[in-house]
Amino acid sequence: MTGVSGLQTTEDKVKERLEKYLARDENGIRKIVLHLFTSGDKFTTNDVYRYLEQESFEVSYRGVSAMVGLMNTRLGILSINVTGDHNVYSLKDNYKPVVESILDVGGAQYESN
Repeated sequence: MTGVSGLQTTEDKVKERLEKYLARDENGIRKIVLHLFTSGDKFTTNDVYRYLEQESFEVSYRGVSAMVGLMNTRLGILSINVTGDHNVYSLKDNYKPVVESILDVGGAQYESN
């Protein structure tokens, strides 16, 4: 889509979804996970779970699995590789600048812990 009067670009739609998603981030966990994905690495749910535990978040594996799955399906910003034993997620390259801009702009608004 183009930015012609009234029509949103894909980037605008993603920004809007991310802003709404982070607005409901009461403890900063969503922001931390998004920052993790902006590193450009690939992660399994277990990788994300261990990282959050290391960052002193009290999380369940199932909760982390649901959060990452939601980021994949609802936000549409993650790629998923299902060929191995575990799903491997990464941030889609074309959405990295959008996610980083939202995290930078959100700064204090989305501050964790």
